[in-house]
Amino acid sequence: MSAIRVAIETCPLAPARALGDDGASGARVVFSGQVRDEQGKVQALFLEHYPGMTEAAMENIARAAQQRWPVNLIEIIHRVGELAVGDEIVRVTVCAAHRQAAFEACAFLMDVLKSEVPLWKKVLSGGVWHWVEARDDDARAAARWRAP
Repeated sequence: MSAIRVAIETCPLAPARALGDDGASGARVVFSGQVRDEQGKVQALFLEHYPGMTEAAMENIARAAQQRWPVNLIEIIHRVGELAVGDEIVRVTVCAAHRQAAFEACAFLMDVLKSEVPLWKKVLSGGVWHWVEARDDDARAAARWRAP
């Protein structure tokens, strides 16, 4: 069974490490998500989580990816707290023997993470904090993995 590592961080994420150098992985796919300024409206972002529950949900989706694809390692690191435009929010790394499994597992992890992991987001815009509602696009992206 492949290794799973999940973490919630309050500090900036360390530079990506060289994961999967066990001789069995021919592919390493890394997704990095950053805070973006949507049309000059975002001053900052604040992410909250439910300690313990959030990490368990991340582990559950990683296990689901393990069952679907032959992967050697999955690492999911998510930031919480206040973040500035350009800060890295999330990093997902998947190592596998072949690229297709790594690409598909990484896409699955991000799609499901965005819709099923308990994280709550506020955005600072015009000097006022506003809660961000879940997006229908995120739910549709996750649903495509459940289709028969």
